[in-house]
Amino acid sequence: MLQARPGTTADQLASSLGVTERAARRYVGILREAGIPVESARGPYGGYRLGRGTRLPPVVFTEEQALGLVMAVLDGQPAAIDADDLVGSALSKVIRALPESIGRQAAALRAHASPAPDRQSARPDPAVMSALVAAVADRRRVVVTYRSESGEERDAEVDPWAVVVRYGRWYLLCHSHRAEAVRTYRVDRIRATRRTPHDFTPPGDLDPVAALEENLGTGWTYPTRVVFDAPREEVAPWIRPPMGRLKPDGDRCVLVGSTRNPAMYAQEWLATVPFDFVVEEGAELRAAVATVAARFNAALSPSSETRSRGRG
Repeated sequence: MLQARPGTTADQLASSLGVTERAARRYVGILREAGIPVESARGPYGGYRLGRGTRLPPVVFTEEQALGLVMAVLDGQPAAIDADDLVGSALSKVIRALPESIGRQAAALRAHASPAPDRQSARPDPAVMSALVAAVADRRRVVVTYRSESGEERDAEVDPWAVVVRYGRWYLLCHSHRAEAVRTYRVDRIRATRRTPHDFTPPGDLDPVAALEENLGTGWTYPTRVVFDAPREEVAPWIRPPMGRLKPDGDRCVLVGSTRNPAMYAQEWLATVPFDFVVEEGAELRAAVATVAARFNAALSPSSETRSRGRG
C-alpha cells in the first residue's frame, strides 16, 4: 500500500486493513524494525511513504517450499483447486509470481491433484475471521452475532482470547460477559462482529488449544458419567478432551462430561476404549450404548452366521 500510494495516512491504512489506527501505526513500526525505511510527514499533504528508491524484496520459495504450500492449501481447502474460488484465486497469484522453473511444478501439482472435501469442515467468512483476529491481537472486546445449530441468532458480548482451528473447524475461544464463563463459538456460525471501546487482558497462563478441548466437553444437553474398570493413567490415552474430565477413583477412574450426540459418543468414542466400563449416568447415553451392544451382539448370533454362509 505504501509503495502504491505514497502519502497514505494511518487512518487510511487502518480502514484498508480493517484494524485500528493504533494497530496500523504498530505495523509501520514493525516495517521500520525490519529495516524498511518508512518516512512520515505531518500536515494536509503528509502521511507515510517508503524511502526514496526503496523496493520491497520478492518472495522466493524453493521447489519443496512451493509444493508444500500448494499441498497445505489444498489439504485445508480442497475448493482451492478451482481458480475461481476465493483462496484458489489467491493461490493462482502466488504460483504466477514464482520463477518459471518452480512455478511449473506447483502449477502441475495443483492441476493434477484431486482433493476430496472434508465433510466435517466448515469455512468461515474471511471478513468475520479478519475482524476477530484483529480483535484478538488488539485485545478489544467485541459483540458477535451467533447463529445456533437450530438457526436462532443472538448477540453475545465477549473477550476474544484466541482463534483455534481443530479438525477442519475454526473456533473462537472467549469469555462471555452474559454467561460470565468461558465459551467457544464456531466461527462459521458467527454472522457479524462489532468492536466495543473496552479492552481486556487474557489469562496469563492461557493455553488456547487445551482450553478449547476442555470447554468442548462441557455444557452440552445430555450429561454423561462413565466408570472404567482400570486406573486413570491407563485409560487417559484413550480419552479425547471433548468426552469430559477423567478423575481417579481408587483402582478405577470416572469420566464426567456431557454431549449433544449420545449415539456418536457411544459408537465412535466409547467403543474404541479397550477397558470394561459402566455408564452410571445419562439415560440417553445408556440407551445409545445398548443400541451399539445389540448391534454387535446380533453380528455374532447363529442366524447371522447362516445368512453369511448362504451369501457365500
